[in-house]
Amino acid sequence: MGYSRWILVLLLVMIAAVEAMADTADRTVTITVPGPNNLSYLPIDLIPKIGADRAESLLVRVQHRDSGSAAMRDLVQRNSDFAATGLPAQLFLNSRGGDIVTVAAINDLPVFVLMVRHDLAGQIRSIADLRGRIVAVPKSDSNTKTTPHQMLDLLLHHAGIASDEVRLLASGQSWSNLSALMSSGSVDAIMGAEPFASRLLASGKVFFLVNLAEARKQQTLPGTEFLQAALATRRELLQQDSTVVQRMVAALQRSLAWIASHSATEVADRMDLGDADERNSIITALEKYPRLYSKDGHFFNRQLRDTELFFRWANPDVKQPVELSSMIDSRWVGMNE
Repeated sequence: MGYSRWILVLLLVMIAAVEAMADTADRTVTITVPGPNNLSYLPIDLIPKIGADRAESLLVRVQHRDSGSAAMRDLVQRNSDFAATGLPAQLFLNSRGGDIVTVAAINDLPVFVLMVRHDLAGQIRSIADLRGRIVAVPKSDSNTKTTPHQMLDLLLHHAGIASDEVRLLASGQSWSNLSALMSSGSVDAIMGAEPFASRLLASGKVFFLVNLAEARKQQTLPGTEFLQAALATRRELLQQDSTVVQRMVAALQRSLAWIASHSATEVADRMDLGDADERNSIITALEKYPRLYSKDGHFFNRQLRDTELFFRWANPDVKQPVELSSMIDSRWVGMNE
């Protein structure tokens, strides 16, 4: 058989394999996450890239939004089947009458950075110096207050500053948006996530005023081990088709296990990032925060207690928050102290 015939046979085999995989995906599901390439939600982005969805007979479509509030809005308005956002944002939504259920943990520890424009180093040395300044934060809406917004309010409250003593500017959660805000001088500070924060630091655009990882070590803030990224769905979907929720949770668990067994470089390579700087920023951040991700989607009572503590400090105006236990369904991932 000639070389060209071998190539043709190989192509036919590959096509057949792809078609066979497609035949196993008997359900398409859509999940909305902040991003793209927000480190906290990387396990979701990886699901279709490593075939974790196909292994559960699913075809997972990931769509990115510029904030957790937009992602939750997609879920509530039935534009997606699932959303991955901060658990405090999900708690806020349910406290405003929402009815979503959290079914798996994605993160182990939250990662947030309050960063300041580099040319203001001599003027802003503490959170108190942010009075009257413009701070960018992923935008909230009347029903959902994003977790970074809550994190900023906690920092301000802990420093004795009222929320209305700073001027807020709605930002997205992408490198292009955050880099443009800093380069243009449109904002004085940003409450941001990784890997964008470290990339801005490395490019000389910012300095870190508060790194949550450091604040956690110093035990200077309440509730700093709260559950950041978590997988949620509508209660009605859970009631109507719990099997598809179970399969989505299993796909997430496959992704988390894959990350745990591969190097930061291997994870970044599988993300197939075209930009070398973006790839390097992902690798650097993954190595910097080894405890970022859950290993298996498990819930921990200590983590949920910290989430409630964080929520109360960040949202003193929410008089009757929903009991967090009422919106957790741990049947597929388990719960430990």
